[in-house]
Amino acid sequence: MCAVQAGFLGKRTLVLEKNDRVGAKILISGGGRCNYTNLYSSAQQFISANEHFSKSAFAQWTVDDTISFFEVYGIYGQEKTLGQLFPTTNKAKDVVQVFTDLCRDMGQEVRCDVTVNNIYKVDEGFIVTYEKDGREVQLQAPKVVIASGGLPIAKIGATDFGLRVARQFDLKINETAPALVPLTITGKDQPWYEQLSGNSIFCRVWNDRISFEENILFTHWGLSGPAILQISSYWRPGEYIYIDLLPHQNITELIQKEKEVNGKKMLLAYLANLYTRKFAEALADKLPVEKNLASLSKADIESISNLIHQFKVKPAGDKGYDKAEVMRGGVSTDELSSKTLEVKKVPGLYYGGECVDVTGWLGGYNFQWAWACGFVIAQSL
Repeated sequence: MCAVQAGFLGKRTLVLEKNDRVGAKILISGGGRCNYTNLYSSAQQFISANEHFSKSAFAQWTVDDTISFFEVYGIYGQEKTLGQLFPTTNKAKDVVQVFTDLCRDMGQEVRCDVTVNNIYKVDEGFIVTYEKDGREVQLQAPKVVIASGGLPIAKIGATDFGLRVARQFDLKINETAPALVPLTITGKDQPWYEQLSGNSIFCRVWNDRISFEENILFTHWGLSGPAILQISSYWRPGEYIYIDLLPHQNITELIQKEKEVNGKKMLLAYLANLYTRKFAEALADKLPVEKNLASLSKADIESISNLIHQFKVKPAGDKGYDKAEVMRGGVSTDELSSKTLEVKKVPGLYYGGECVDVTGWLGGYNFQWAWACGFVIAQSL
């Protein structure tokens, strides 16, 4: 996006790409369909030590700008869950094609299979050295943009390159961690989750910072699914998360109502109507499912309500960068101009995208940040 927007302004860029082709993370996003923005994107859906930092970029490049940009080049959006916008073709490669075609048409060169070794500041700008086809190449550039992503998914080329360069220039880095990542359960509780592997339930998941309503997915190692990925960005090791397994309904009221017309119904059978049979049977470890509704005591109903509406989980950890969608933390926004994303103490050096301490929710938000960064930086090159 930065190269393309610079091209529109008549500026010449060279993109150095580590992989053998561009857009690797775009191609795997949204299950290969690429949710390229979110209709509800704003600074409120982003985690950062400075919650206001992203506002300037989002004011300069809006969701409407993203939609219009892609429509000009034949990508029309269809809304899926919670404002997520996917191409009507459902093909992430079509999104990549927009950028590769534009770079080609405007003469913005892209070199793939490149490993950048060093970036040096000199009076005239920067010296960049990189390896290509077994030989080292050196070039000089007045300005350099670091848009190398975060640490997740090393198998598609993710490295700590952006952070290494930041350290080289003595930039502050806020603590990094996997985000939008499945959570693990170990110890005596793990077999209970394992028996439910594959079951998906619509829930409200929360902690003392935030709550999300989407599906959770039980796995043989713990919990995943959209609601879990969302809350993971706000979870810290040692903390609990809470799950309402029946949001917008009151299990006590439902049981009382059913009890009046069918008191002989077993609690197990009743729960199997609300959930899958497998999930209802799993609750036998925690609830008096062998009783019929009429025989449930006040204490029984209270324990049912507590478990259904405040299911308490203390994850052991997360699945790490290989399973994370994004990285939380990164280059401190204190080091950057919010208007241009230029490094304040290294004129001509810019940081954008995931390696900056701005982390979006699941559902196209991080792409909106990427496009906004590309546009903003290009204006300043």
